[in-house]
Amino acid sequence: MSAPTTNPLSTSFDPARFARACWSIYAILAASYILVFFHRIAPAVASADLMRDFGATGAALGSLAAMYYYIYTAMQIPAGVLADTLGARISVTLGNLVSGGGSILFGLADTFWEASVGRALVGLGVSVVFVGLMKSNTLWFRDRDYGFISGLTLLLGNVGAILAAGPLAAMLTVWSWRTVFIAFGILALGLAALSWLWVRNTPEDAGFPSIREMEGQARHAGRQQHWWHDLLGVLATRRAWPAFWVNLGMPGSMLTFLGLWAIPFLHDLHGLERSAASLYTTVALASFACSTLFCGWLSDRLGRRKPLLVIGVLLYGLAWLGIVYGHWTPGITGMAWFVLMGFGCGSFVLTYAGAKEVVAPALSGMAIALVNTGIFLGAAILQPLFGWVMDLTWTGAMANGVRVYSPADYQNGFFLMLGCVALSIITSAFLYETHCRNITLAAEQGSS
Repeated sequence: MSAPTTNPLSTSFDPARFARACWSIYAILAASYILVFFHRIAPAVASADLMRDFGATGAALGSLAAMYYYIYTAMQIPAGVLADTLGARISVTLGNLVSGGGSILFGLADTFWEASVGRALVGLGVSVVFVGLMKSNTLWFRDRDYGFISGLTLLLGNVGAILAAGPLAAMLTVWSWRTVFIAFGILALGLAALSWLWVRNTPEDAGFPSIREMEGQARHAGRQQHWWHDLLGVLATRRAWPAFWVNLGMPGSMLTFLGLWAIPFLHDLHGLERSAASLYTTVALASFACSTLFCGWLSDRLGRRKPLLVIGVLLYGLAWLGIVYGHWTPGITGMAWFVLMGFGCGSFVLTYAGAKEVVAPALSGMAIALVNTGIFLGAAILQPLFGWVMDLTWTGAMANGVRVYSPADYQNGFFLMLGCVALSIITSAFLYETHCRNITLAAEQGSS
């Protein structure tokens, strides 16, 4: 790639070439993000195989699946720092290398300990991809389109989640779970090579003017101090924290359920086989993906973030009330509750836009990482906790070497989910409305 041009608006600037570069970079990073979602959801579909091969209890299976979330959660703030300092090119390349190696190790594991190490490496590698991608989006796309591009990003990411539901269940009838994870590990290594060769951190790195300069405005100011002081400033921004708690309660609980316990629940209580049960998680994730795109787009058009988020949280709570107390049976009614769950939860995408709009633009990666931490902290806590509370009342029932839980066991886990719903409803009311603009820039302009 050529070095940044001296005159960013010179005649050498080609808008068509910029569009090709922008969307090529986005495609590579989005493909990496698809793998993030695949690894997030896949253990739910392979849960019976994992319990059988490793002789795992419900709590042990929850801990194995949550190993991803433990590492992912711990790495979110460092991922934000990496995105704001090194940029997406280096962070995503390294992330793909580590997650690819971890997925291959997971597929080759002979013991539960080896599988846990592989799962941890996957979590470590993929932990930097999303924040790197979202930081890249702040630099390669216009501010007024950020809600839409965030929704599109989550929509594409959920392709990986959908692949990890019904399609993975079909794959497991042909190949072993080990073969599938090894294959996806090799794919991640290929994406690492593409990230290094093609991704550039900013338009200027690729020889273009910045997005703001293309619109006749001054480029955003860069970081002015050591990243540690910037990070402390982001953590001290009270307006960013309601989004953290919303994400812990809403998408955190949805990932816990769809990512591990939904398929066992549908099998144990409603008699559905894995392929039929995975259809419910597939439609929930498809609804979730479409909702992120719709909410992002509508938010940009309305110029509001908070009302749409509050409505989404309430719909998510309604879905959980229906699933827990609705006395439904498999079919259209049951499917409708799962669709509503996914659609309501999709509004969480607005927390990312809200986070980047309450801090200086140069610190957007750290702000996005902060609120993203809430999701995975929630899942890391809830996945094993859900299994643990069910193990407390488990009667000892087994089927083909796999624990079978009763309605009372699942009811204990669902009380945790309803508590998370309450947390999200309360904290969404405290989200600061930015009207889709960066409030730090508005304050600077108002004082000038």
